[in-house]
Amino acid sequence: METAAFLNDSGIALTEAHRPDEAIPLFRRALVMEPGNPLLWLNLGIAQQHTGNYEEALDSFQRVLSISDDMEEAWLSMGLIYYELEQFELAEECYHSALSRNTGSPKTWNNLGVLYFVEGSYEEARRCFEEAVALAPLYGEALCNLRDTCRELEDYRAAMEFERTLSELARSGDRRFCGR
Repeated sequence: METAAFLNDSGIALTEAHRPDEAIPLFRRALVMEPGNPLLWLNLGIAQQHTGNYEEALDSFQRVLSISDDMEEAWLSMGLIYYELEQFELAEECYHSALSRNTGSPKTWNNLGVLYFVEGSYEEARRCFEEAVALAPLYGEALCNLRDTCRELEDYRAAMEFERTLSELARSGDRRFCGR
């Protein structure tokens, strides 16, 4: 018998396998069984986001928040969509909402830093990237961003220090960041 949990797990697997179009109907079937389940709405929104259907994804994330306003991942996902749409004020609001629910999220700090970097607010970006790295010292993407921000701020000594850390990570076999 098909359960909402089985459909959800299958949908997650398909989304992670870069097959979100196949995942979406599974999440929708699960939602027929459990329409008030915020995780199902969240996973549907993530799959929709992966297809580029931002309007439907935003609707799904809003459903999550109408059920459970404290789901940081929904706020973070909406921030990413607004960032992609270059609606930076809305993205910033979403990132701050995510952080008000979980200040210990290196991913959210990193994304907020990227937003500030793109806007040219390098000091704010640096503060965010430093927070991300403080929470996750081997977070390669945040280290790259911090290095680049230090270069923009002409703090070349700090930039070299972060470059050294990145080189050590690369030597250890972690090449998932900085376009490497």
